[in-house]
Formats: sequence, C-alpha cells, structure tokens
Amino acid sequence: MLKKKYGDMLLSGKKTTTIRVGIVKPRYDTLIVHSGGRPIAIVRIEDVTVKRVSELTDEDARRDGFPDRSTLIEALRKMYGRIGGDEPVTIIRFKLVKRLDNLDSDDPYMGLTPAEIARISLRYLNDKLSDEEKRILRDLTVTGSIRGTAQRLYGDPTRRSKIRATLRRALKLLLQEGILSVKRHPDTRIESGGGDSA
Repeated sequence: MLKKKYGDMLLSGKKTTTIRVGIVKPRYDTLIVHSGGRPIAIVRIEDVTVKRVSELTDEDARRDGFPDRSTLIEALRKMYGRIGGDEPVTIIRFKLVKRLDNLDSDDPYMGLTPAEIARISLRYLNDKLSDEEKRILRDLTVTGSIRGTAQRLYGDPTRRSKIRATLRRALKLLLQEGILSVKRHPDTRIESGGGDSA
C-alpha cells in the first residue's frame, strides 16, 4: 500500500524503493502495489537491504521519491511515530513490471496472469463473488495455473472452462467497479477470449 502521491511517483519512475521501519522480509518476489483505493502496478523486488535510520543517505531518499535524507526521515516519523537513529529500516528496491491503470483489452486477460487476477479480485470483489468463485480464485493464487487449479479442484485438468469463466467474470466486475481500466481499441470485446496458462 502506498499513499496516492507515492503511487504516482512510482508510476512516473521517480520512486524505485520503499523504506519501511523495522526488518521486513517480503514473502513474494513480485507484488501488486495498491494506491488510492485500487491496484496500480505490479513490481518485482530486486533487492532488500536493512540499515539503521542513522545510515540512510540522500541517495536512499531520492530513490524513495524524497529530495533529501532529512525529508525522508521526517516522512517516516509522520508515518511511524518516534524513531531513533539505531532503529532498523528495510529498503525494498523494485522494478516496475506492469502498470495496472491502462491494460490492453486486446489480450483475453488484459495481460494479467491468472494469479494476478485472482489476488486483485479477492481483495476488491469479495462481496460480489460466490463461494465457488472465491475457492477457484484462492487456488489460483497458489497454483498460478488454470490447468493446475482444474486438476486440484476437480481432479481433471481438462475441466478448465469453469476456471476461465470465473476469471472472465472477475475481470468484467473489476472493470465495472472501476478497479482496473483498459486501453480501448476499436472492435474489441473484453468478454471474449479464453487463453490458458499451463
């Protein structure tokens, strides 16, 4: 989660790290970044470094979108409260992989993987999904695979149509709710298509 101004800096390329107080160990290499009440980007973690607050530099601040070290520390204090020079901070350096504010409608899944669609849907559409759809989407976050989820849930990898239908419905709802947006192309229908991810 990022405040909107930091999310905008990430999308513009001015922010390539996030600094968190404490020792943070990310569970995934690829993350969906949320800002302003919606997912805005997918990033890949390239490096995780732990320093003390007293060791932060102006360069650390600039990579995090701040003009200098003192402005960064002031922002950290506003967010976390009182922090001392010996307090550990984790610097997570990332690379922007995909913007989520203007996806390609020519792709059946708008360029997202089944697991990405599942994670976003479970976060934003929980009250609009059936129990079966939630079960399918939760499994997709584990397998990352339409085929794998069909095998795990139905015992048959050829029963992928239910998984695909759930993904298409989730994408349609994400668009209707304004959580995702697409580039519009002439004669393009989002509901069509049904590519597979092995």
